[in-house]
Amino acid sequence: MMRVRISGIILAASAAVTIAATTAFAQVVQEQPRSALAGHNTNAPVDVTSDRIEVQDRADRAVFSGNVHVTQADLTLDTERLTVAYSGGQGASGLQINRLDAAGGVVVHSPSETAKGDFGVYDLDRKLITLIGNVQLTRDNNRVNGSRLVIDLNSGRAVVDGGPPGVNASGGRVTGHFTVPQHQQPQQQSK
Repeated sequence: MMRVRISGIILAASAAVTIAATTAFAQVVQEQPRSALAGHNTNAPVDVTSDRIEVQDRADRAVFSGNVHVTQADLTLDTERLTVAYSGGQGASGLQINRLDAAGGVVVHSPSETAKGDFGVYDLDRKLITLIGNVQLTRDNNRVNGSRLVIDLNSGRAVVDGGPPGVNASGGRVTGHFTVPQHQQPQQQSK
């Protein structure tokens, strides 16, 4: 009889510890910052400012140059030159932007990440942002470098490729710098 009670108590205590650990883990997971790029509203209006615009209507594109700044919802893109490919223009639907091609110091910024590269393509139809050349993805004090970055705006997934050897500063490899959470060490009591 005593054996059953002790086993029952051990089982109950074990279940309580498991539930507490699961709850603590769930709270830690919920507190992890989520990429602001996941689920970005690619249907939001695109606003562009620049020093100059050249509309090439027969080619269905517009070229913005000089201090180009693009905003879509909480996503921004800064570059020196931007080519906007569009379709439509007739009827009630108006112009539909399909793609943005950026060249010259491309910086894409969201509330939680900043991505930099030499060239960039934002494919609004496929909901992908691709940066090429001296790519750097930064979040807080964490940084990943490579030669190519592809960001899927549906999932928020970012993939960095190193590229061929000798092409960029990282020698064709992906490099990263990651911070480690700092925990307080308990102070030892002197005897």
